[in-house]
Amino acid sequence: MVNLEGKTAVVTGAARGLGKGIALKLADLNAHVVVSDLQKDEAENTVEIIRQNGGEANSYLCNVANAEQAVGLIEYTISTHNQIDILVNNAGINRDGMLHKMDDEQWQQVLDVNLTGVFNTMKPASQHMRERERGRIINISSASWLGNIGQANYSAAKAGVVGLTKTASRELAKKNITVNAICPGFIDTDMTRSMPEKAWETMVEKVPMGKPGDPEDVANCIAFLSSNQAGYITGEVINVGGGMVL
Repeated sequence: MVNLEGKTAVVTGAARGLGKGIALKLADLNAHVVVSDLQKDEAENTVEIIRQNGGEANSYLCNVANAEQAVGLIEYTISTHNQIDILVNNAGINRDGMLHKMDDEQWQQVLDVNLTGVFNTMKPASQHMRERERGRIINISSASWLGNIGQANYSAAKAGVVGLTKTASRELAKKNITVNAICPGFIDTDMTRSMPEKAWETMVEKVPMGKPGDPEDVANCIAFLSSNQAGYITGEVINVGGGMVL
């Protein structure tokens, strides 16, 4: 049984959807969770649910695409809890469009949040973890890193997350810091539920298990990678997609 008692976890993009599921799971396993997001009310709602369930959490408003705000998130966590044991980079956005129609803003916004945002939190967090000579960094990539029509920006960013993860894992291994990436497949979240019904059905058909995943499916994997049991696993890219990517 995974027990994260005494650990402090930062989860970005944790106000709803996948990030919320991750925050709830880590708190359920006794970690103190810093719920980071731009949506104040929804972030506070996640915190309140954790507290009602007997867990410990607080929120911090942060746009990870802004380097100063990302540093502020890490500094706040250290000053409040004296440590960061687990960093989960989940914050992400979509600005889909075909390559020949995609404008510069669509491209840059997704790269800024989904890739640069990961770097912006990893850099200060890794400095802290190096001093303590321990830590867990888990980055949320996507099955789309292998390419997906209409998502040149998103796929490029998520592929970049894989490269960043593997490089950081090599740099930080001697300091007892593991860095891994998870690639969720088609997960049932608010974002995917907003898809047209036909598109939803098409995506489900692509999953060999015949159903979308639940945020808890991803959260369970993150919980393991956050634990002491996963101390010798680093630089891995793990697909959680019901066989969607093999």
